[in-house]
Amino acid sequence: MFGGLREKLQAARNRLGSSIQAVVAPAEPQVPQPVSSETPAPVLREIPDASVPDEPKPVRFFDKVKTLIIERELIVSEKDVADALSELEITLLECDVALPATDAIIDQVRNGLVGRHRKIGESVDTLVVHALKNALLEVLGTGFDLAEYIREHNKPVKILFTGVNGTGKTTTVAKIGHFLKKQGFTVVIGAGDTYRAGAIEQIGVHADRLGIKIIQHQEGADPSAVLFDTVQYANSHKIDVVLADTAGRFHNKANLMNQLDKIKRVMKPDLVVYVDEAVAGNDAVTRAFEFDKTVGADAVVLTKADMDSRGGAAISIAHTIGKPLMFIGVGQSYDDIMPFEPAQVVDDLLEGGA
Repeated sequence: MFGGLREKLQAARNRLGSSIQAVVAPAEPQVPQPVSSETPAPVLREIPDASVPDEPKPVRFFDKVKTLIIERELIVSEKDVADALSELEITLLECDVALPATDAIIDQVRNGLVGRHRKIGESVDTLVVHALKNALLEVLGTGFDLAEYIREHNKPVKILFTGVNGTGKTTTVAKIGHFLKKQGFTVVIGAGDTYRAGAIEQIGVHADRLGIKIIQHQEGADPSAVLFDTVQYANSHKIDVVLADTAGRFHNKANLMNQLDKIKRVMKPDLVVYVDEAVAGNDAVTRAFEFDKTVGADAVVLTKADMDSRGGAAISIAHTIGKPLMFIGVGQSYDDIMPFEPAQVVDDLLEGGA
C-alpha cells in the first residue's frame, strides 16, 4: 500500500539529507610547526619535589581547537534545502497530494529544518526524518477511533454513510459492521438505498453472512422511513450501533441532496461518514469537500487503498476538509478494513526512520 509514495519519500529524505550534509565543517586548523631547521635547544626541566602536589597540565592548543570543532553547531539555512524542498513539492503533487496539503507539508518541513542548530557529527538523517514525520502527522491529523467513540457515547450510536455511486459504500457498511461485532458491539443495519437495483438484496446478503440484523422496506420506499424504523428497532432492542446505508449521489444533484437532508432530520445521526475510493486521488478530495459543504461530514472512509500506490487522497483528505480519516479499505474480504492510524502510516512511509 502506498508503495510509490513510500519510494519517492525515501528519495526526498535522502536528497534533503545530502543538501544539509553539504554544509560541512571547516577543515581542522593545522598546529603551527617550527620554521627553523635548527635543532631546538634542550629544555631543562626541574624535577618536582614529591611533597608538592602536581600542578594541572596545560591544555594544548590542538585540544582546544578539537573541542571547538566538536561542539560547534551548524545552522541550516533556507538556501541549503531550497532545491530539495522544490523536488519534494513535485514529488507530492505527482503522487496526487492536493495542493493545499502539499503546501502545508513543505511549510512544515521548511520550518522544521531552517534555522535548526546541528552539532558537527550529529545525524543528519535523524534531523530530516523528524521534520518529515512532524509535517506528515500535522497534515494527516489524529485519525478517528470509532470503537472509543461508541464506548463514550449514548447508545445507540447512529452512523449515516454517504458518498457517490460505485465507491464501495455498501460493502464498507458491511465491513464496519463486522469490525464492530468483533469489538463486542451489537449492530443493526438500515437498508436506506432503496433506489439502486439490487441494493437491498446486496446489503441483505452481507447482513446474513455476518449475522447482523437488517431493517429493510421494498424497493422504491422512502429511505427516511426505513432508517427511522431502524433507529426504533435499535432503541427497543438496546442495540449499540445503527449503520445506515444510503443511495450513492453526487453533490450537485439537488433533489438527492435534499433527500439526504430529510434523512438527517428524521434519523438524527451522531456521525455522518463520507465514503470514497482512494484511487480517485484529487477527485475524492474535491468530492469530500463538496459533500462536507453541502450536507456535512464527521469522518471519511477511503476504499481500495490497496490499489492506490500514490496515496495522495489519504494524505490530503483530512487536511483539505478538516475531517479525520476513519478507515481505509484494503481488499475484498470483510476483514480487509483498517482503522486509519496516522503515526503507523507515517512510520510505514518512512520505513520506521528514527
